[in-house]
Amino acid sequence: MAVTAKIAPSMLSSDFANLASEAERMLNCGADWLHMDIMDGHFVPNLTIGAPVIESLRKHTKAYLDCHLMVTNPLDYVEPMGKAGASGFTFHVEVSKDNWQELVQRIKSKGMRPGVALKPGTPIEEVYPLVEGENPVEMVLVMTVKPGFGGQKFMPEMMDKVRTLRKKYPSLDIEVDGGLGPSTIEMAASAGANCIVAGSSVFGAAEPANVISLMRKSVNDNQKSS
Repeated sequence: MAVTAKIAPSMLSSDFANLASEAERMLNCGADWLHMDIMDGHFVPNLTIGAPVIESLRKHTKAYLDCHLMVTNPLDYVEPMGKAGASGFTFHVEVSKDNWQELVQRIKSKGMRPGVALKPGTPIEEVYPLVEGENPVEMVLVMTVKPGFGGQKFMPEMMDKVRTLRKKYPSLDIEVDGGLGPSTIEMAASAGANCIVAGSSVFGAAEPANVISLMRKSVNDNQKSS
């Protein structure tokens, strides 16, 4: 079963003062998901948004809100994020080795889709139990920059992780986040990534719709040929 392309503009690169209209603009440009970066200022040095902003945005959009939680205690966020209207809840493997089963169960019970993310320095093997468990995560997010800030350079050496995952799990949603754009999409898509988070390359483009469709085409072409 081939996986489908999901292009998720990273709202961290949007104009936060006009979040609702920025979300609508991205969806009109062809975005499949909206990627929301929740950072606690502890797991990563930056502090961004939390459940109140998700709740406010949810009133203005029916879009899939793909929430990436760069937080030290993801369990504390499940209830508020579920109430706020998050669609996907992706937590970090580095902080959930002991309680991921409970975490996945709670995420699903709140009607969200569970995913697991890993930092560039974390071996890919650490997510295998979460993909193979009886109550598995439904997406793996391979960070292609160090999490915490937008606008960093793509790390091509992370593509080995994507290739390994795709070979092992042909129908898994594999997301990449960090430095993705027209110049790096082919590397990610050919390695097997199908969910693409892109911030500055989309929001900084004169024609965001062209960037989104180019990235989708790259994923789809590579999925057909694999």
